[in-house]
Amino acid sequence: MPIVMKKLLLFLAFPLSMISVFAQNYPNRYVAFLSDKNNSPWSLSNPSEFLSERAVERRIRYGIAVDQLDLPVNPAYISQIAGTGAAVINTSRWFNSVTFAAADTAVVLSVGALPFVDSVQVVATVAKSAVKQGASGVQSLTSIPPFQVVNPLAQQVKSSRFDSSVIDYGLAKNQTTMINLQQLHNLGFQGQGMLIAVIDAGFANVNNIAVFDSLWINNRILGWRDLSVPGNDVFALSMNSHGTSVLSVMGGNLPGQMVGTAPMASYYLIRTEEGSAEMLVEEYNWAAGAELADSLGVDVINSSLGYTTFDDPRFDHSYSDMDGNTTPVSKAAGIAATRGMVVVNSAGNSGGGGWQFVGAPADVASVFTIGAVDSQGVYAGFSSTGPSSDGRIKPDVTAQGQATIISNAGGMISAGSGTSFSSPIMAGAVACLWQSSPERSPVEIAEAIKFSASRASNPNNFYGYGIPNMETAMLHMGLSDEGGQVSEEFRIVQNPVANRLVVKSETANGEIHGFSLVDLYGNKTIEHHFNTPLVGDMIHLADLSTIPSGVYLLRLFTPGGQVVLKLVKV
Repeated sequence: MPIVMKKLLLFLAFPLSMISVFAQNYPNRYVAFLSDKNNSPWSLSNPSEFLSERAVERRIRYGIAVDQLDLPVNPAYISQIAGTGAAVINTSRWFNSVTFAAADTAVVLSVGALPFVDSVQVVATVAKSAVKQGASGVQSLTSIPPFQVVNPLAQQVKSSRFDSSVIDYGLAKNQTTMINLQQLHNLGFQGQGMLIAVIDAGFANVNNIAVFDSLWINNRILGWRDLSVPGNDVFALSMNSHGTSVLSVMGGNLPGQMVGTAPMASYYLIRTEEGSAEMLVEEYNWAAGAELADSLGVDVINSSLGYTTFDDPRFDHSYSDMDGNTTPVSKAAGIAATRGMVVVNSAGNSGGGGWQFVGAPADVASVFTIGAVDSQGVYAGFSSTGPSSDGRIKPDVTAQGQATIISNAGGMISAGSGTSFSSPIMAGAVACLWQSSPERSPVEIAEAIKFSASRASNPNNFYGYGIPNMETAMLHMGLSDEGGQVSEEFRIVQNPVANRLVVKSETANGEIHGFSLVDLYGNKTIEHHFNTPLVGDMIHLADLSTIPSGVYLLRLFTPGGQVVLKLVKV
């Protein structure tokens, strides 16, 4: 069982002793917005008191300053709110707010009268039965592995078939090979050392079904928490199983049946949804979940969630709100992206309906929004479309979301449809790509994927930039910013190249069995395999006079594997 670190509980999600848990029915929920963080026990000069070592290291790596948004809510203020009889549910340091439940209007008025409370907003009005209480946990951060990095461009890949897979994906093969992710997996990039937070509605039976056995055996489910009803057992059979299926798309590992897109990554499971009700409080729960992920040093958030309209129409958003800056969840997702995480979010399933457009937080410019295609790569009619209300292309890219292979809470491997499943395909792929180039920033990771995608030269609001080619994205990420050579065996003669493509063997007698030229959108311009290997010091490969100008990746097939060089055609 996970080990609970008392110190971490202070800033990850207040100890249950400070949180009132309601066992019968939900009363109304409210958010109290606070005026300040004065007299806080936390200090920006000592961020390790409220951010994990990994989170602090991430800030240093990407030059992200720790600021006032990072300071937790003042615990003295939380105690005074709880002292009014309010049931504190969670807090948000980014919004400097406290989410609480109260059945008595007098309690709400008492909270609003506190001198440090600016305002109180009702965010949920539906009463329903709370599910069974249970356990939660956060595993010791000392068990989190560091980045495990293999540079595929500084070594040769020993494989006789460069498009083959070393993993038996079973029924999940199509959704993986569609984005050419198997090439990263073949090189050993399967998510090792990467942290993914799954923010979702529930994880029914994740602790019991075989598809997750390898995660548990290898201690790669690092912790879980319910931020909607503190103390809940997120694995209970009474829980929603949406998160179970979402997790299986990334972390599932049953070779021959289904293998996910990041089977070796480590995961935190965070419940923020109400389940049977759709209420604005879920957006504030989401913010608390993203802050928890940030505090833990998570690399990638998968959020297969979206918000447009609610059971109580007073909370409804309009299309004009979908500008990436208006709704609470979009504001939180935007902040999350500034903390050094890649936030991957489903576009939504409103395509062809009355709403049609992406919801929140898929509308955020810095959120990596994923639409859906079918098994043949054709737009799935249910997938929400762009543009955002301020005219930006959305989704960013697409992956298989129709007939996606998932596991249900019973452990059955089957097909499910929705952008809820195209999103984790890409979240796992993002983790694997980032593992290959951890020095790259979140923005660089997202841009490389977009530029590798099938419609990068002509994006639209159905496919976004298209279906990614993760190998092309990886090769692009591995090249130096200056376009320097990455092989000690070969170099391109007179690069940029005008017409004749000639490579020089640095070992005097290099041997080339074939080559391909791929543009940065993943389109293969030329590919040749030679019946007789070309051997020598200066090897003439092709006449490029008819090839358009641009930047390309030259892949040389050698006896030991592949060598990749960056080529500029003028």
